[in-house]
Amino acid sequence: MATANPATAPTPQPASQVVLISHSPIFYWWPVWLIGFLLAAVSYFSGHVMAIVPAGTVAEQQRTVEGVDGPRDVLIIPAGSKALADQASEEILQPRHLAAPGNAPGMIFLVTLFLVIIITNVHMRGLWAVVVVLSVVLFTGLFAALGWWDPILRTLGVLDIHINALGYFTLSLVLFLIWILTFLVYDRRNRLVFSRGQLRVREAIGTGERVYDTFGMAVQKHRDDPFRHWLLGLGSGDLTIRVAGTNANQIEAPNILQVNRKLEQINRMLQERQVVPGAG
Repeated sequence: MATANPATAPTPQPASQVVLISHSPIFYWWPVWLIGFLLAAVSYFSGHVMAIVPAGTVAEQQRTVEGVDGPRDVLIIPAGSKALADQASEEILQPRHLAAPGNAPGMIFLVTLFLVIIITNVHMRGLWAVVVVLSVVLFTGLFAALGWWDPILRTLGVLDIHINALGYFTLSLVLFLIWILTFLVYDRRNRLVFSRGQLRVREAIGTGERVYDTFGMAVQKHRDDPFRHWLLGLGSGDLTIRVAGTNANQIEAPNILQVNRKLEQINRMLQERQVVPGAG
């Protein structure tokens, strides 16, 4: 009596080629435009607007204003000064710039910007670097949640950060457009393609390729920067490729995304020479 053989799962086929794209450092700036868009939303829905008034304007509480029911809090402009007016019609412009009332959003944006600048330009390694950066992030968020930034900055008297919703949105939109165009277009110019037996290198869109034999080739991954590669790079890394033989060369490939998975595929290819069946 015949018995059916159990179905076996198909064996996954190894990748025929591995494409490496060396990204520009601007890739690591995604937290700045992301935080900027979030703060733009917070400022937009805060229910507050900014009033641009001449220097010397005084805020007064519970003043009686003619034509208005009941006492109100008012801004008193100095004598001889004028409120902000349209230059063409000379009509007074009403406050319309939506903004959060405190310094917390501005401090969050400032700290995010400074940390990204430092992390992308200074190689920070070691336990103390981790402790310092995490402490800055923790205390910035904690002070913002507790509403401490306003009394702290008011006491110091040297820093005051207020950005309206449109300001956050404009800064973030411009940075996002630069980021996405760089990521999808500009970075594609520097392309390395590994296949069994050869490496093709293209350094600019529309230009020719340099082809190297992978025999004797060595691919080395540099030591990870925990902030640049893992926190901002989401698992990126830097590679150095050394080509042996008469066409010896050293190729640097920084900021490669998913570097561990691609390095594993490359090492497997370097161990497998493509076999071409002989004629006849």
